[in-house]
Amino acid sequence: IASIMNRVRDLRNKYRNEDNVTDELNCTKISADTTDNSGTVNQIMMTTNNPEDWLCFLLKLEKKGIPQMDVSLLNRLIGRYSQAVTALPAEKHSQDENYARILVRFAELKVLQDPEEARDQFHLARLNCKKFAFVHVAFAQFELSQGNVKKCKHLLQKAVECSAVPLEMLETALQNFHLKKKQLLSDEEK
Repeated sequence: IASIMNRVRDLRNKYRNEDNVTDELNCTKISADTTDNSGTVNQIMMTTNNPEDWLCFLLKLEKKGIPQMDVSLLNRLIGRYSQAVTALPAEKHSQDENYARILVRFAELKVLQDPEEARDQFHLARLNCKKFAFVHVAFAQFELSQGNVKKCKHLLQKAVECSAVPLEMLETALQNFHLKKKQLLSDEEK
């Protein structure tokens, strides 16, 4: 244990002394390890381990391709999103918008692999981050895309009842739902 603690202390000192740590965490540089980004992940986990840094890293990773067309990238992304969700305790971060975005994006990626697991992830996001309207809208959009119209409407109504914000987003989604649009929110409305 002492050996491990010394190694952790050495690594922390090394990262604290490097000038580029803040640049790295602000997502202006990529880890030297571009295959699995374990260097960046380890750095995030050992230093800040906050939703903002995780989300920045994950979005940067997503820019490397199109997950819908690249199974390898999709699997890598799902693995990294899963790692982020595991590393960030819900009880500490449930009020953080970046954390909510990580949960929602993880669920959206899971849709491409397994809709039932995706439903579980959307449900988890909704339970943990009730105050964010986009969480409810994303779950409702998923249910609508699965043909569950009643469930979609129910999710949007529940979001209004629990005072998720911004309310305007929920009102727009409900309006588009009643107009029988396939997308609850257009890109501009998002």
